[in-house]
Amino acid sequence: MKRTERICRILQILTKNPNKDFSLGYFAALFDCAKSSVSQDMKTIRESVDEGGYGRVATTTGARGGVRYVPHISGEKALETLREIRRRFLETDRVLGSGFLYTSDIMFDPHIARGVAEIFARHFAESEATCVVTVETKGIAIAAFTAELLRLPLIVLRRESKISEGSTVSINYFSGSADRIQKMSLAKRAIQPGAKALIIDDFMRGGGSIKGIQDMLREFDAHAVGIGVMIVAESDHRKKIGDYFPLLLLDLDEKNDGVAGVRLNPKIEKDWFREKTPV
Repeated sequence: MKRTERICRILQILTKNPNKDFSLGYFAALFDCAKSSVSQDMKTIRESVDEGGYGRVATTTGARGGVRYVPHISGEKALETLREIRRRFLETDRVLGSGFLYTSDIMFDPHIARGVAEIFARHFAESEATCVVTVETKGIAIAAFTAELLRLPLIVLRRESKISEGSTVSINYFSGSADRIQKMSLAKRAIQPGAKALIIDDFMRGGGSIKGIQDMLREFDAHAVGIGVMIVAESDHRKKIGDYFPLLLLDLDEKNDGVAGVRLNPKIEKDWFREKTPV
């Protein structure tokens, strides 16, 4: 096998298995070559990935040294994703009335969902989460991609318990967007006591759903170590939660049933981008 082909194969294996450790011996045996050759390959791969701005290749030293691919979206690529989301949210035919927006085409777009997940994976890389948790809404795709990138199990809270889930725990919570009491359920086998959860949601008004997830976690003696929300409505100031990481801030024009504006989370702009480029 030519070196260029071997490098391509190694890079493919690493990127398809984010945050999984591989020993140099594994690749040496797989491609029937010396560890020193694999080490040189890794140097080339590391430089390419860093320059491309779509991740990092972390290495461990010693006799059993190995490598892992760590997803790490660059500020520029994150900005491209956020600009695209902003553009689509500002489409005039997206408003349904009564302050509601049609968002299914955005939330279920794999390209956008993957881009948002890469941003969350970068921000929460050091959270020490042991699972990703979301509720049965349009945010499942984003949460699933985030779980894959962080190499964590995904746990989805249901609106209604299913017989296929076995024994479940159910709680009631107040949904600000629906303006009524709703219920969410979780199978007793779904989460381990003491779990550290990363909560991912697609859209937040008052934070009722996320507050409900936090209450559910306490029922399992678990707790949240991070909360990521794709877009937050700024017009509703009665937030039930305080410590969350939004990507975009939405200003709803409720009087005229429209969107007054969408802006980038200032923290992302300050910490991630060298140039103050407005979204």
